[in-house]
Amino acid sequence: MCQYFQCGRFGFDLAQRPLVMGILNATPDSFSDGGRYQALEFAMERAEQMIKDGVDIIDIGGESTRPGSPSVPLAQELDRIMPVIYGLRELGYPLSIDTCKPEVMREAIIAGADMINDINAFRAPGAIDAVKDGDCGLCVMHMQGTPQDMQAQPHYEDVVAEVVAFLRQRVDALLAAGVVPERVTIDPGFGFGKTVEHNVALLRSIGRMQYELGLPVLAGLSRKSMIGALTGRPLEQRQAGSIGGALAAVAQGARIVRVHDVAETVDALKVWNAGTTEI
Repeated sequence: MCQYFQCGRFGFDLAQRPLVMGILNATPDSFSDGGRYQALEFAMERAEQMIKDGVDIIDIGGESTRPGSPSVPLAQELDRIMPVIYGLRELGYPLSIDTCKPEVMREAIIAGADMINDINAFRAPGAIDAVKDGDCGLCVMHMQGTPQDMQAQPHYEDVVAEVVAFLRQRVDALLAAGVVPERVTIDPGFGFGKTVEHNVALLRSIGRMQYELGLPVLAGLSRKSMIGALTGRPLEQRQAGSIGGALAAVAQGARIVRVHDVAETVDALKVWNAGTTEI
């Protein structure tokens, strides 16, 4: 498996420790913290706090992808994220942009983004062309359906095999366009067109996915409905379950975890690492 991750201006040795990606939603309607960081001032404060808390990568989103969410017009998404990129790019931390629009990818990279996190796996016309050159990191995610319908009736014959096959096809498309493997991470897409059983099967198979594809897994379970289903907790009480999910993902081999609760996850990983690393 690739142990080095090229993320724009930054490079990470993934063999040393798992990375923590902090979620910064510049949206009014994200499922967990919609509206809290839409104003630039609050987004800046949140990013600065995540840096103090030990974040490795800041993931900025301008379009909610919660189940049932509508697509956001291009101009509106740009209006939401571009000021945040300009405001944060000199802080010295990698900036990831959570988008599936090629136009947003291009503008974000020009503005200084270090990574593109695409829930649509760079399937939109022009998406691969938008990211193939340069050195920005790329996250290829699996999703069955679209955010509008993905949770209606998710169905697989073999969820792990089908997700691996999809990710392999999309990674091959990137490599064929000249993208080097060191720029690529894969995401099984927890909660994106999956039942709780599907999510658990994928969580248990992170090691298999990394072995078969030779690429690091980025796992995003934070506060999702699977955490609620497993714990019986409402959204506002899923912090402990989310940290447990991050630790479970890392225990299975995930090299990056995408989280809302940065400080708590960083602390949990420090203790986990101390208990699993030989002195």
